[in-house]
Amino acid sequence: MKLLTIAAIVFAPLSIAQSLAGLWDATVKVKDLEVPFRFEISGDGSKISASFFNGDARFPSSSGSYSNGALLLNWDYTASKLEATVQDGIIEGKLTRVGRDDTSGYPFQARRFTPSPLSSDDVPSIAGLWVIPTTSPKGESAWQFIVRQSGPEVTAAILRIDGDTGALQGTYKDGRFLLSHFSGARPSVFEVKLLPDGTLDILQNGKTKYTATRSAEAKAKGLPEPSDPSKFTSVKDPTKPFTFEFADLQGRSVSNNDARFQGKVVLINITGSWCPNCHDEAPFLAALYKKYRSQGLEIVALSFEEAAQLKDPTRLRAFIGKYGIEYTVLVGGEPAEAKDKLTQAVNWSAWPTTFFVGRDGLVRGAHAGFPSSGSGELFTKAKEDFVAEVENLLAENIRSSR
Repeated sequence: MKLLTIAAIVFAPLSIAQSLAGLWDATVKVKDLEVPFRFEISGDGSKISASFFNGDARFPSSSGSYSNGALLLNWDYTASKLEATVQDGIIEGKLTRVGRDDTSGYPFQARRFTPSPLSSDDVPSIAGLWVIPTTSPKGESAWQFIVRQSGPEVTAAILRIDGDTGALQGTYKDGRFLLSHFSGARPSVFEVKLLPDGTLDILQNGKTKYTATRSAEAKAKGLPEPSDPSKFTSVKDPTKPFTFEFADLQGRSVSNNDARFQGKVVLINITGSWCPNCHDEAPFLAALYKKYRSQGLEIVALSFEEAAQLKDPTRLRAFIGKYGIEYTVLVGGEPAEAKDKLTQAVNWSAWPTTFFVGRDGLVRGAHAGFPSSGSGELFTKAKEDFVAEVENLLAENIRSSR
């Protein structure tokens, strides 16, 4: 009995050392850019799991295994996988997203999480809403930069017409804020410095420079304003129904003329399981549908996927399962074909985009893009705007029947 006790004491540290459970400080290398981020592992063996984070949102792996120093983790709903080895407390390998990245993947490395000492510098306050003048390929004149701050620690996001960059997180050190993001997608590093004139100097990925001005000051100076997502996209003729006819995942043809959509409020959601901002939107739409379906709401997602996914839509099926989607999902073709197939849309360029269709079958509005929780109050407002529009359209038949 005594020998067993001694053995337990001797081998217990070895068992603990082999467990990967806990927080890790990880990096991926994208070309010459090293992107730091937080990574969490739980479980062990064939039940090992790991999560990326987008602010408070967690993206857990679908499956994984860890044996003899070899680690394999899969995220089916983003068609991503991490293949790595573990040696001397370091996880090293590559992370690939099938169909989205160079086949060589992102070099990945992680070490046990160690809290960084907080800056003792005099930390400037940059919290609030900022405007970044720009000329984007999508016709935007400005973006919004949303910053939340607690002392030297900052969470931020740049909100564009498609959606945001994901939650950028970091701290203040050596006169600047160093912020980064990687949640399995959207790898980015931002250096942010408050200038003497009160503007922010922003360097993205070591290459692209922006200047941000506080929102109130930008308005006072007459600087360009960010595009309104509710006015960015429209349809050519609002007196005609928005038509579509595509196959579902069982190969059955579904069109706007089907009985399931008649007399209903319909959200036509242009999306793709490859699109990070579509992942931000999907859980909200799934919850919205469950709440309002009994009142006459229908949602139809027109999902445009890469050629490999069209042959075998494993990622799209996992996307549907991940977010508990119960509304209609149709496969529209490849992303490059979308504009030729959605000929009624005007100034449509944002993934995702949602068209609001009334019970009469006519488009009553559209919303371009969708933010994540990294956008803070603007994320809350986007959800509130969606709900208000849906409730207003659902109520129309009640008002008209009085």
